[in-house]
Amino acid sequence: MTDLSVALALADLADAVTLRHFRRKDLAVRAKPDRTLVTEADTETERVLRAHLAHHRPDDTILGEEAGGARGPRCWLLDPVDHTGNFVRGIPVFATLIALVEDGVPTVGVVSAPALERRWWASQGQGAYADGAPLRVSTVDTLPEAGLSFAALDRWDDRSLLPEIADLARRARHSWGSGGFWSQMLVAEGRLDAALDPWGKPWDLAAPKIIIEEAGGRLTDLSGTPTIDHDAALATNGLLHDHLVAALTPRT
Repeated sequence: MTDLSVALALADLADAVTLRHFRRKDLAVRAKPDRTLVTEADTETERVLRAHLAHHRPDDTILGEEAGGARGPRCWLLDPVDHTGNFVRGIPVFATLIALVEDGVPTVGVVSAPALERRWWASQGQGAYADGAPLRVSTVDTLPEAGLSFAALDRWDDRSLLPEIADLARRARHSWGSGGFWSQMLVAEGRLDAALDPWGKPWDLAAPKIIIEEAGGRLTDLSGTPTIDHDAALATNGLLHDHLVAALTPRT
């Protein structure tokens, strides 16, 4: 069983759990110390995925959003429900993010959004796919022709980058308020040209990173460093990347 086959099987298991809980009126929800939400769907999904990995990849380590863990040379990163806030409100834009990271580099990634009936995946050197169709980023190479998405203006303000974000929005052809996996997958599909997120954890970024890169794009931190160990993400078609990094670099 290949690593990609394992990841896709994990996505099937996750979809079954999350859809069973989605829009339940008695769903148990609580706030974590960082004020983000966690539901019984998050914890049950991660528990099911960990059990499957323990059987099929017993020597690998696991790092999950809800149960933590440690990263070894081969580590599975799990975000059981990305966009839990949407999930709680019955908005179908949520997904399970699954990635295998080897020596710090994502080599397999799956993003599964069952309420949207969408799934994206990639493995290193084998291309990226959405629902079985190959993915390729856009060829837009100038900001006046670009479509950009921006998440969480308050967090951009916390970074003292709100003026830069507003300037990019004015200069782009189109701009939207969206973030996380959804806008990143739209970059991989070539429907958006860049997605800017002022937050991120390794389990948020590993799967989108390999999918976008296998589709021909880039996902880095705001300085252009190609790591998943950062707290913000810039995803682009590659052609716009350096320009956007420069636009977000604080001027002193």
